[in-house]
Amino acid sequence: MPTYARADLAFEKGEGPYLYAQDGRRFLDFGSGVAVNCLGHAHPHLVEAITEQAKKVWHTSNLYRVPGQEKLAQRFVEHTFADTVFFCNSGAEANEAGLKMLRRYQYVNGHSEKNRILVASNAFHGRTIGTLTAGASDKYREGFGPMPEGFDRVAFGNLNELRNAITEKTAGILVEPIQGEGGIMPAPEGYLEGLRKAADEYGLLVMFDEVQTGIGRTGKLFAYEWSNMLPDIISSAKGLGGGFPVGALLANEKAAAALTPGMHGSTFGGNPLAMAAANAVLDEVLKPGFFDNVLAMSKLIRDGLAKISAKHPGFIDEVRGTGLLLGMKMVPNNGDVVVKLRDQNLLTVPAGDNVVRLLPPLNITKTQVDEALAAIEAVAAAFTS
Repeated sequence: MPTYARADLAFEKGEGPYLYAQDGRRFLDFGSGVAVNCLGHAHPHLVEAITEQAKKVWHTSNLYRVPGQEKLAQRFVEHTFADTVFFCNSGAEANEAGLKMLRRYQYVNGHSEKNRILVASNAFHGRTIGTLTAGASDKYREGFGPMPEGFDRVAFGNLNELRNAITEKTAGILVEPIQGEGGIMPAPEGYLEGLRKAADEYGLLVMFDEVQTGIGRTGKLFAYEWSNMLPDIISSAKGLGGGFPVGALLANEKAAAALTPGMHGSTFGGNPLAMAAANAVLDEVLKPGFFDNVLAMSKLIRDGLAKISAKHPGFIDEVRGTGLLLGMKMVPNNGDVVVKLRDQNLLTVPAGDNVVRLLPPLNITKTQVDEALAAIEAVAAAFTS
């Protein structure tokens, strides 16, 4: 179906941060399948884990215990705020589960009138009808109406507006700690803590969409860890499987108690193959020093971009983001820049607000960062000469 504006490229092999096209060209992948291939391509440990599991059992359904789920959930409990985890197949599914949890929490606690959810301007939460409604893009909703009721939108980063929007019908708050599709927009300092305070004051739950920010992308396992607050719920996907489809919803005991047996489910969610992949990813990202490398490579990229910007004014307007979730707000059209970077064998991803995203594998090296910066400088020179 004509749902994608695809580049005329087909890859047949990947190795580390590189992709090899059918015509033999080698590309440095700073898109990572849109923040998915967090360990690059064909990572040996990930390949081994999936191969070994494939020889045993792929799918049993959630009618039975899945040991890989129990192992992965326990690791999340040990390393995050969460007390319990639900597994699914994608970020949109995780967000849908979270939206249900926000509402049902109020219902089971005797507040069935509390069913509206506060969401943010510029947000993106997925492509299902529910997550499209929670998201902010009219373009993505065009022709799919009527959209479901129950969402109230406020300006991202504006605590006064958020507080003024809370009513006796508000159930919870859903935000991204760093807006990805919206243009790599970090929450202002103190904003997340302010959300927590307002939620506690009015008896609401706080949910973070960490589909793009999680699994080490910002230099911590999840981006909420950069704040001085704990959410009640977070959604995870993308990097969680290192390229294998898997999603998860992490919740504290208070929030998770809302979903009792039969109230939610998934046929494929948390299948043994997905759990093998996700556990292998955590094996790597939880190693001592892994997050240090993410932050060190982030600094190298930022320093390099600052030099390029100074040398070629009129190309990069601003650099945003945390860790290896970086965005260059461009002066020229971001789509044109993505194409020119691809001509330099560097793959990047566009985002809103005229931003080009830099999302390399989290185990990227200085040599590869230097290679990417050289490509960006070549394009900057071409645009500003």
